[in-house]
Amino acid sequence: MTNKRLEINTPATVITASEADWDAATPQFLESMLVQMIAVRSFEQALLDLARQGLVHGPMHSSIGQEGAAVGSVLALADDDGVNGTHRGHHQFLAKSLHYLRPDGMNLVDGVKGDDLEQFLYRTLSEIMGLADGFSGGRGGSMHLQWLEAGALGTNAIVGGGVPLAAGNAWAQRHDAELAHQSKDPLDMQVTVTYFGDGASNIGSTLETLNLAAAWKLPLCFFIENNQYAVATFIDDVTGDEDLAARGPGFGVTSFQVDGMDPMAVYLAQREATAHMRAGKGPTLIEAKTYRYFHQNGPFPGSAFGYRTKDEEQSWRNRDAIELVASHMERRGLITAEQREELAARVNASVAEIVDRVLEQDPASDRGGKRVIPGLWPDAQSVDEHIRGDYAVGAILEGSQQLPQEGAQDQRFNDTIAATLNHRMTDDPGIVVMGEDVHELGGGTNGATKGLKGQYPDRVLGTPISENAFTGLAGGLSMNGRYKPIVEFMYPDFMWVAGDQVFNQIGKARHMYGGQSTMPVVLRTKVASGAGYGSQHSMDPAGIFATSPGWRIVAPSSAQDYVGLMNTALDLDDPVLVLEHVDLYPKREPVHTEHLDYRLPVGVADTVREGTDVTVLSYLNMVHVARDIAEEHDLIDAEVIDLRWLDRASIDWQTISESVKKTNAVLIVEQGAQGTSYGGWLADEIQRRLFDWLDQPIQRVTGSEASPSISQVLESAANADANDVRHGFDRIARGLGRS
Repeated sequence: MTNKRLEINTPATVITASEADWDAATPQFLESMLVQMIAVRSFEQALLDLARQGLVHGPMHSSIGQEGAAVGSVLALADDDGVNGTHRGHHQFLAKSLHYLRPDGMNLVDGVKGDDLEQFLYRTLSEIMGLADGFSGGRGGSMHLQWLEAGALGTNAIVGGGVPLAAGNAWAQRHDAELAHQSKDPLDMQVTVTYFGDGASNIGSTLETLNLAAAWKLPLCFFIENNQYAVATFIDDVTGDEDLAARGPGFGVTSFQVDGMDPMAVYLAQREATAHMRAGKGPTLIEAKTYRYFHQNGPFPGSAFGYRTKDEEQSWRNRDAIELVASHMERRGLITAEQREELAARVNASVAEIVDRVLEQDPASDRGGKRVIPGLWPDAQSVDEHIRGDYAVGAILEGSQQLPQEGAQDQRFNDTIAATLNHRMTDDPGIVVMGEDVHELGGGTNGATKGLKGQYPDRVLGTPISENAFTGLAGGLSMNGRYKPIVEFMYPDFMWVAGDQVFNQIGKARHMYGGQSTMPVVLRTKVASGAGYGSQHSMDPAGIFATSPGWRIVAPSSAQDYVGLMNTALDLDDPVLVLEHVDLYPKREPVHTEHLDYRLPVGVADTVREGTDVTVLSYLNMVHVARDIAEEHDLIDAEVIDLRWLDRASIDWQTISESVKKTNAVLIVEQGAQGTSYGGWLADEIQRRLFDWLDQPIQRVTGSEASPSISQVLESAANADANDVRHGFDRIARGLGRS
């Protein structure tokens, strides 16, 4: 046996600032650094005071102590670079926005005086306090700060949740740069920095994104603010190696470690990282070892809760970043102690004036307490605004609804998918297709992306098996405003691996950030019921998506409908789940292959069979099953409606209501399991809307409680089939007294 040490070629470097580095900095640069840090701290101290008075609803995660890491990093960035952060992201949001408003630097005399600066701080305070004048209208609050104009892409309350979103912005930056240069010359591209803590460095979404960014050479900097504690848990308790910069080289990511209490060292590291990324050399990682002076949430130090000592806290305070910058400026004769105190006083006074704009004396307080001015709260009637785009049911967004009477050709369902995607990608250079194996196997595992990789090699992305990373990347890419990602999930069950990105991020982002950005993500997936793939590959996700805010759902039952529904889904600025079914893929059906710009209107169902005795509601393959049973059943005359659109905002209540008022009975037909049933939600809604028109209870056909098994016999028993639909018709007949 021989042993040979594995050599890791990707560097991880410790960067330290010397006195010469401080001396080389211009006076303007040091002034800006000092003013920004004092402004951030003053603002956050005001927030803690408001929290202490009970005037901030919700948590207050202050970053006092960590200002040097944020300001040092942001000063190495350009206006059009992007940043996002975590729930503890005030300092990064403030630093990026202040730098955007004063790209040439801030100065000792003005501090944060100036109409634009004061309005920015007022809007930030309003957002944190949940007021209407905030950037997101008070919907985001302290943990969800976004100002896209300044390159502040949005902070995030899910640990590690924002990291994949940042990768989407970075992909757009790289793709834009490549299109602009059309060569292999060095690319002077924009970059993105995603800030997160030591806790998020252990999260799967972060590690998945590290790998994806390295594989695709994205200009994304993973900036770890290692403040030693995740709430109250010390880093040594949960991490084998406390030098988190060592994570990068394992993924092939050039990495740096700096003292986060030294903003000059942070600036130098970020400058190196940024130059590396702008040149197209791929992602970087920076670990800044820093410290938060207060507890995870609120105005008390960690020592008050027993997990830190006062001596430890004082030792970090002795290395305060503001004091360090001021000391070097005093040494160089750029500022005196008195001038520094005057600066702090001016900034504090400016912040106090801004706080006063949102408060008034509380008439109910006998101790002179204050309250938020009532007129500043959002209108309660606006609670459901910005969940999705405002598209009227029946609207046709682009193209024509009309098709010629002749000219349809038989074509397989999955070939129609590929043809539709090909047509749209030709027309729209912003469409990007991604997913596992979509670039291989002659069109993915089902042939639905056939021919796309050859025609659009830079826009068909075969991803690693990392659902959180590539789904989040799609979300971040769509927020960029120029791209429409289509994400293929081999099976719906895999979306639960990416559940945070699907539901917490993509589904909620538009509302959470007050409609500042759209979210045109299309997810494609197939329901594989009956294909023998077992419990973890066979679910129908419609029921869960229908109860999740923000999502639209389309479920085509025919190839021609697929053309119309996919085109409309791509026209929307909302996230859309496009459901497919394996039983439909091999079917050959008439399709107008010369009219692939065909659109179906938003939220319009299709009555595939007219009848008088019962309204049968279904989707996907079960539309065909229900129609066949309706044709052969000799006791009742069923009206069969293909729902097409399944989400709360798009479902066609006009068609459903008109039918139920005629038939006075409802049968909902679906194939999947009872527990995640779409029909459960739909039945409840029909009961409340149309109760007076029902002559018997709503009947439902679903699968069993169990998810499908591998055994063919048990799988068949778990899923609803034609016999179950026939029994459903029989129940309706008995209710009519005809059995």
